[in-house]
Amino acid sequence: MKTLMSAIIALGVTAFAGTAIAGECPRGTLDKQYCDRNNDLVADLPLDDSKWSDPSTIIFSYTPVEDPAVYAKVWDGFVKHMEKVTGRKVVFFPVQSYAAQYEAMRSGRLHIAGVNTGGNPVAVSCAGMVPFAMMAAKDGSFGYEMEIIVPADSPIQSAADLKGKTLAFTSPTSNSGFKAPSAILKSSFNLVADKDFKTTFSGKHDNSILGVANKDYEAAAIANSVLKRMVSRNAVDPSKIRSIYKSQTFPTTGYGHAHNLHPAVAAKIKQAFFTYPWEGSELQKEFKKEGRFVSIHHRSDWAVIRQIDAANGVSYDCK
Repeated sequence: MKTLMSAIIALGVTAFAGTAIAGECPRGTLDKQYCDRNNDLVADLPLDDSKWSDPSTIIFSYTPVEDPAVYAKVWDGFVKHMEKVTGRKVVFFPVQSYAAQYEAMRSGRLHIAGVNTGGNPVAVSCAGMVPFAMMAAKDGSFGYEMEIIVPADSPIQSAADLKGKTLAFTSPTSNSGFKAPSAILKSSFNLVADKDFKTTFSGKHDNSILGVANKDYEAAAIANSVLKRMVSRNAVDPSKIRSIYKSQTFPTTGYGHAHNLHPAVAAKIKQAFFTYPWEGSELQKEFKKEGRFVSIHHRSDWAVIRQIDAANGVSYDCK
């Protein structure tokens, strides 16, 4: 069995434009065992149908969690629903690590996986995962955006105006409070932290938001989901804040199937996801804000995540 993964991303490989001619196998960032002839950035179904996987038992895993046994119960009703739709036995496989999850799909032992936001590009490139669904609210909304905010009467009008100013981050481990804005400002505006603008750390989003509202900070990078909650409970006056930049929506856990899964089986699996009755389910109790699965497309929905990884110089290395 091959071992996987020092995996962690590096985009910088130019995407292949147009449709490849017969016999070619363009792959972009994908591992050498996969092809991407239609330029959608995910592995294609093998042209040779003898290489298609048609399992009698479908293996499904959710992203690694601290207590896998708890999530086996959470997903039990969903697993039973999938068995009815597909007409096949479905087994929930609790993985202990991200690398183990990728390796299981890469080696053909895992057919469906829920992979965390940052791990999706790795699973796509190194394990041949084809993302197709994500949890969303009943109205179809999902995720959140990173916004850079300033005091309402600030002379700063755009992200480009941050040059020479001080931007408040939350903490070095925060996606929207540090990693995403650092990467986006560098890649889109040629602004490098602590070189083109000064930085400070507030500790958390609430502090950054209140700091901008009270003019303690010239600008701050925050998760707008926190801002919305603070506004709804009257913790901050929105008229004192103005947004100068809003990122694309950051997606949540993406669900995908193995690239070589028989297309008829893949279609039934997708049907199971999109017809699952959420009301009163264990999934709804666990994921309180969600109420349905929506379709996703890796090329477009994960573009902002790939941009962040590329700007931060991370590279895929599938072994």
